[in-house]
Amino acid sequence: MAVTKTFPDPFSTLREFAAPVEFAELLLRLPRLATAPRGSGEPVLVLPGFGGGDGSTALLRRYLNYLDYDVRGWGLGTNRGNVERLLEQLLRQVSEAASDAGQPVRLVGWSLGGYLAREVARDLPDCVDRVVTMGSPVVGGPRYTLTAPIYRLRGTDFDAIETAIRARETVPLKVPVRAIYSRRDGIVSWEACIDRVSDCVEHIEVDASHLGMGVNPRVLDLVADALAPGTVIAHRAAPF
Repeated sequence: MAVTKTFPDPFSTLREFAAPVEFAELLLRLPRLATAPRGSGEPVLVLPGFGGGDGSTALLRRYLNYLDYDVRGWGLGTNRGNVERLLEQLLRQVSEAASDAGQPVRLVGWSLGGYLAREVARDLPDCVDRVVTMGSPVVGGPRYTLTAPIYRLRGTDFDAIETAIRARETVPLKVPVRAIYSRRDGIVSWEACIDRVSDCVEHIEVDASHLGMGVNPRVLDLVADALAPGTVIAHRAAPF
């Protein structure tokens, strides 16, 4: 499954420095965000991106707590990108959380955290109600991201990763996914965020930097809407 470029556009990467502007915009939009549909204690697990931990998702989790969800961070420290090990840990965590709550868990994942959330949902469809991803690469692993040089230094076999991803896709996703992406993303090539295989993914484009997605008011609005009990996440065709 090819994408049209293999690395984020350099000008988009420079625009990542605009993330503080998105936070300023958030402050202006707080009254609007406060009127978002509310939950009623549904469990939500928020997963950070590569290099991030629960601190990076603190504002997002605080907002969802305000909307009356039972929100928790993943509690696994810094996301260092060991997908196989992290997936094993998250499968246990989500299974236990769903059992404790007596209902499926809603998953929100930023960047690599979104990919992990999707794969948990693939393996545990009865334990996951829905998934929201934010700038998450679902094609090629790290190959089409700004982190590719880090993985190369580790001796990562990108072809093997892509083969493993395709192998997992033989088990179809059954849980609805809202995939939020931005063509202005300077960390992950936006084309790599588009799932052209699954029938349960709704793609929504935003104007946001990658690093600003956790504070971008439009993204927060879309996350709140996706988690709301009355929202039906519908499939939308890939935008190319």
